[in-house]
Formats: sequence, C-alpha cells, structure tokens
Amino acid sequence: MKSKVEPLVNLNINPCKMCMPMGSATAFYGLKNCMTILHGSQGCATYIRRHMATHYNEPVDIASSSLTEQGTVYGGSDNLKKGLKNLIELYHPDMIGVMTTCLAETIGEDVPGILETFLEENPEYRDITLISCSSPGYGGSQYEGYFAALYAIVSSIEMSREKNNLVNVVTAPISPADTRYIKNMLNLFGINAILLPDLSENLDGVHDKEYNRLPHHGTDIRDLKRMGGAKLTLELCGFERKNSVAEYLQNTYGVPYIRLPLPVGLRDTDIFLKILSDISGKEIPQELKKERGRYLDAMIDSHKYNSAGRAAVFGEPDQVYSTVRMMCECGILPVVCATGTSCPELVEKAGAEIHKLGTRYLAEDFKIADKADFKDIEAMVTSCQANILVGNSDGRRIAEDLNLPLVRRGFPIHDHVGGQRLKMLGYEGSMEYMDEISNQLIDTTETTFRKTLYDKYYKDGLIGEKKKEEQMKAEQGMVQKNSIAAQEEVMRRKTLEHPCYNCKGHKFARIHLPVAPACNVQCSYCVRKFDCPNESRPGVTSSVLTPEEALKRYLLVKKKMPNLTVVGIAGPGEALENWESVKAVFELIREQDPDVTFCLSTNGLKLPMYAEELARLSVSHVTVTLNAVDPHISGQMYQYIRFMGKEYREDAAGAIMVANQLAGIRLLIASGVLVKVNIVTVKGINDHHVPEVVKTVKSMGCFITNIMQMIPVEGSAFERVEPISNKQLTKLRKQCEEIMPQMYHCQHCRADAVGTLTDDKSIELKEFLSEKPKESAPVSISYRFAVASKSGVIVDTHFGHAKEFYLYDYKNGEVRFAGKRKVEQYCAGEKSCGEKEDKMEQLLKALTGCNGVIAMRIGMEPKKKLAQLGIKPVNTYDMIEDAVKKAAAAM
Repeated sequence: MKSKVEPLVNLNINPCKMCMPMGSATAFYGLKNCMTILHGSQGCATYIRRHMATHYNEPVDIASSSLTEQGTVYGGSDNLKKGLKNLIELYHPDMIGVMTTCLAETIGEDVPGILETFLEENPEYRDITLISCSSPGYGGSQYEGYFAALYAIVSSIEMSREKNNLVNVVTAPISPADTRYIKNMLNLFGINAILLPDLSENLDGVHDKEYNRLPHHGTDIRDLKRMGGAKLTLELCGFERKNSVAEYLQNTYGVPYIRLPLPVGLRDTDIFLKILSDISGKEIPQELKKERGRYLDAMIDSHKYNSAGRAAVFGEPDQVYSTVRMMCECGILPVVCATGTSCPELVEKAGAEIHKLGTRYLAEDFKIADKADFKDIEAMVTSCQANILVGNSDGRRIAEDLNLPLVRRGFPIHDHVGGQRLKMLGYEGSMEYMDEISNQLIDTTETTFRKTLYDKYYKDGLIGEKKKEEQMKAEQGMVQKNSIAAQEEVMRRKTLEHPCYNCKGHKFARIHLPVAPACNVQCSYCVRKFDCPNESRPGVTSSVLTPEEALKRYLLVKKKMPNLTVVGIAGPGEALENWESVKAVFELIREQDPDVTFCLSTNGLKLPMYAEELARLSVSHVTVTLNAVDPHISGQMYQYIRFMGKEYREDAAGAIMVANQLAGIRLLIASGVLVKVNIVTVKGINDHHVPEVVKTVKSMGCFITNIMQMIPVEGSAFERVEPISNKQLTKLRKQCEEIMPQMYHCQHCRADAVGTLTDDKSIELKEFLSEKPKESAPVSISYRFAVASKSGVIVDTHFGHAKEFYLYDYKNGEVRFAGKRKVEQYCAGEKSCGEKEDKMEQLLKALTGCNGVIAMRIGMEPKKKLAQLGIKPVNTYDMIEDAVKKAAAAM
C-alpha cells in the first residue's frame, strides 16, 4: 500500500506554542509597578508586544536592550545597563523583570552578574528590585516561561519569615476574567490572600482618558515579601513542576502547600470550594450552591447534543487537561489532546479520563501528544474524525481546512475580540464554556444536514443524470481497482519468488552482481574485500564487474539455473554511490528479461536522491541497513561517512544517516517499493535500541525487518567486540516479532552470491563462469584439518551447525581425504545453543589430533577454546581442497 510522502524534518513546521519570553512577560505583567526588559534584539520585544496587545486589547510596554552584531560578538552588558537606566528614568518602576532571549543565552551572558554590577555602579537604584529570568526561546514554550518568571520572582525577593494569616494563591496561566473569579471567591470566603500573578486589571483594564505606562495594579512587592510568612500556599496547577513556587516556599520558608487542578467543571470546582471552605471555616455560600445546581441543569439540557461531540483540544497543558476533565463530565469525548509544551504527564492524566468515557461510547481511538505541531494535530484530527476544535486561534487554519467549528480558549486569540474576558473557571465559567461548545455542535448539525441531503439526492438535476454520473464513476473506479489489483498481484508474485522476503521461497534462486565497489561510509564492523573467494559475508566478492560483464554473467547463469528469479545488487560497496553502473545493469538486464525481479541493498545515505528513480527502473524490493533511529547511537556505528563532498563523524554522521535513511524509506514506500530493513546488532551499542528501530519502520509501512548478528571481522573497528549470542539474537527477534514480521533465514550473503539461500553455487560456478581461483603455494609440512561441510565438496557449514567433520590430511602440496567424524550438533537452536558445556567438550574431543578446523563461520567462544587446544580456527567459503591448501599456507 502506498503512503503519503511526508517531509522528514527534525523541527516543528507550525508549533502549537509561543516562545518562552512571551510567558515570562505575561507573568511579570501581574505585578504592580513592574516593568520588563528583554535582553536581546528589538524584534523579540516587538513580537511579544504585538501578540499580547492583540490578545488582551491593551497597550503593552516591553523594553529591549537592542543587542546588535557588536553586542553579540563582544558582549551585551553595556546595552543592558544603558537600557535599564533609560527604563528607570522613563518609568520609575518598583520592580524590573529582566528576561533573556535565545541570543543572550547563546552567547553566554551572565545577566545576574550584569545586574549586580549595574547596582554597584548606580547605588541610587538599589531600592529597585531587579529580577533576572532565564527565558531563551529554545528553552521551552510560553508555559515554561510563565512558571520560570514566577519562580524567579519569589526566589529573587528576600521575604519576611514573620508568620501572618495570609494564603498564597499561585495560578497556572489563566485569563484576566478568570483571575477576577479567583479573587471573588477568596473575598466571598473572607480569605486574605496574595495572588501571584494578578492579571485581573493590568491586562483587562477600564477605559481611562490618560494612559498609564507603568502597570498600577497587580501583586504589590510588599505583599510578595510577606509570602514567606503565609499559613498556606494554594497552587492551582494540574502538574508537578521542577520550578514550583509552592515547593520553593515550603523548602525555603516552611510554608505548606496544596496543589489543585484549575477549578474547571463540576469535580474540580467542588474540590476548590471545599478547600476554601476548610481554610476559612465557613460554609459554602448558598449562591454558589445555586450556581452548581444551574450548571448541573445545563449539563442535562445539553447532554443529547454533547454525546455526538468528538473534540480536539489543544493549547497549554493546564487548559487542555482541565478542558478534558470538564468534557468527560458533560459527555463530550475528547479524541485528540495536544500541547506544544513538553508535558509527558498529559498522556497518563488525560488518557485515564478519556478511556473511561470512551469505554462507555465503545470508542477506543484517541490520541494525546505533547511537543505537538499543528501539522501533527491536523493529521490526528483527521484520523480520529474529530468534529469540533477547542483551543487558541492559531488552530483556525485547521478549522478552515477541515470545515470544523473552533471554540476559542487560551492564548493567543487574534481573530476575535474579548480573549481576555473568556471564562472557564467555576460553575458559571464552566457553564458558559460548555454552552459554547454545545451550541457549536448544534450549529454544525443544523447547517450541514440539509446540504448533505441536497447534495446526495437533488443536486445536478434529474435522477437519471445522477445515475449516469454514478455509473461512470463506478466504471472508472472499477478500472482503477483492476489496475491496482494487477499491480498488487505482480508484487505478490515477485515477493513469493524472492527468497529474502519469503522464508518459504528457498526453491527460488538469486544472483548478486558485484558492480558497486565504491562506498560512502565506513561501518565500524565492515572490511570490504574485492578479491576474496574465501569469506561468506556481505561486502566480500571475488571480483568487481562492469555492467556489460554483469549482463553476461546473468544470462549465463540464467541458462544453467532456470529457477533464477531475482537480480540483486548488494555491493561490495554502496550501490547508490555507484549509481551510473547500477542503473546501467538494471537497464541492460530489463531489455533481455522483462519479468525478473530487481532488488537492491543500500546503507540509505543517498536514498532520498534515488528512491523515485529506483521505482522507475522497476526495482521492486529494496533492503536498507538502518542500525538506529537515534543519531547518537547511529553515529557510533560508523567510523565516518562522506556526504556532499564532506566527511562527518560521530553524532553529525549519525544525524545525517538517520535523516536520509528515514526520508528515503518514506519515498520508497510512497512509490510502491517493498522495503526490508536490516539491523546489524552490536552488543553494548544498539542492542537495547533495536525494538525502537522496528517500531519506527513498522509505522512507516516497511515489510519486514532482519535483525542480524554483527560478525567480528579482522581489521574492522569492532573486530574485538563480542557479538550477541544466538540465544540473545533469537530472543530479540521474538520480542520484535510482536511488532512486525521478522526474517529468521538470513545467510549473510556475499556480494557475488549465486543460487538459493540454502544451496549457494557461486564456488561451483566459478569454472563455468571462467573465474578460476588463485593457486596457493605448496607447503612442505603435514597437517590434519577437520572441515565442516554438508556436501563434502564445499566448506558450507557453520562450526556450531556441523553434525560431522570431513578429515583431510595435507602434505607437500597434496590433499587427501582421511575419513569422517560424527559429532553432536553444538548449536541446535535457541534453547540449547552454547548452553551445554558437555556438548562443546565432546565436540573438542572429537577434534583431537587435528591441527586446524575449517568452517564457513566459527563463533568467538569456540574460537577461543580451539585456540587453547592449539587448533587453528579458519573461516572460509571455498572448495574443500582449495580451502585446505590455503589453510595450510596460513598455519
């Protein structure tokens, strides 16, 4: 199945958040006689002023240190000091919030140090409280910036420890209207409180003929200094935070605290009022009980409409979480919850609420995401079939694109007036909020059902014309379906006949054509050998062919091997680094054989450049070696990579590899190419990370993954790294098989392999292909070798898989057969492989008197034991007689 091609980026396209200084500036605006200055470029301050002014519909003053290129290079302390002096002389504030930006943080400005120096140089300003707040744009969202400012405020002010009867109330970001609700409730219960921050007047003031540049309302500095002696702190925030004001006051001044979610909806407003009642010792007033009753009645009135609601909620974490809880109370099912802030707790907390309601509605499909992008949110809205959006006005483009209603809450709201007056707290605020959502659901039904009926039954005139049109569409659809079905049938046949993609396809043969010697990466586990007939592993070949020689070899082998169904290019280097040769081979063979299956193996570095071209060349199967999806882990798998004329190492290499590999895979799948992913597993580096790779490629639509054991190769960077055991490999494959299909029958084929997976003929066909191996010089000493072989002709068996060994004596250049020795198979599967020591001891006893053991592959542990007995282990893949001669020469 084809997938939509999505751009692969490591950044947000349209983030569901504002920058950190925006939240900090909002928090500082809740202080009385406080001004803020942004240490950075002028554009940052302009950006914040513009957004706050259009949302709150109030003038907003924010100063800037106006960092320029010179300040960036040589330091911006002079700019900041000058800006502070000008600000003080112009505004005469009691407090100044000094916020940093990306630029100031990146160049490493010591803002607290600069402020200390400023006060030393200007002692006349020591009565002004300077508050340093670290708020780089890359440090988080406006939500983190808001709490960073609150924490900076309380930690910068020296508070009195003298006990008082006050209650500190610290809120998550809420509107000025909701701030007024909190103040009204505190007054109603007779609680003397310090509210931090108090946005109720500064960002939603009354009409005044004269403009006050300095905010004259909000939390007074004298009250801030008394917070350390309060009897209690109420923190209205649904999530624990590392920079919690309540926790700071408890740890520093011993003030106990209670953390509550915002009082939105029935349950959380009940809890809030109960706490206020407990603090004050007063009963909940009758007027609030009546409000609760009206809210309950409103929930009953709207339940028949709300049950059809499938909502997508986005914004700041507290707004999203409280909205989800309120919706679940009144029967609206939130199917998408998203915040641009990093808030992993949202998944668990909101998920529990949604799951409970979803179970009643027999609906299980919902999505929750933090660090979300509006592009991701739109995709989730579509897949979960949401019918209403709730969040800030930045979601209006999704609403327009999908023709969905948008109920506006949160920050920013630029396209409507009154964002500062929108309420959601308390019984009345929740009722207004719920009514607005319910009415939008009713409007959607009322305004769309008639059009739906009209379009379906009456549009475009007579019923007969409608039927003709439907018939034509049906016929076109049938043709398209038939075409797709035919393509799928061809792909199904090719896959069944491809031995690497079908574990039951062993009767079909493949040929690897070694036409790609150049490589653009140096894997830490690989040594490429272009003139080596004696090893059986990827990257090894006896010779490198030209495209014309490759065509000749294919046609010769096809005559001798009619079951040959697949032509593959797997090296010995990187296929796409040798594009012209690879392309020529496919074109030459396709002219001669229109039905043969083409496949290719690649490291993926250049895959985005050639993925679509591979599809045009009818390459139906591509194997991508993807060892990690984490750039740091990927970087450890390569000594270096070469890309676009430059050499990269470590994390830089890993980042480029992962980005290109994933982008290339997406393009292949979108083009209808079947993708197998090889994962070379290296102990201590990526073995723990393999399931994450499998999950990633599964989500992209890959066909199968092949988790491979790293083969230590002499001369490679990982030659001394112990490979994972067969048992560990099988366990890992079984674990990942729960995610997607796994390949168990990989033979680690050479770049010039010929034949079926279980019966490679490349050695036997050498003479037929006029490729005679080099003769070894005779040795004058005599040796006895035990050879692992199934056929008795070729060294074609792994040491651990051998059930018998052929004994050969070598003397003065002659090789003579000396008999056979039966042994119990050392490695007979995951449960017994390498576990029974007595098996190994019996096998080693059977090799007594041998000078060497020749096998297609010998594991690290058997190699050590053989060496301890003075028996030389020899890995090779060759005719037995040739292998014995070469082993003797190497003794």
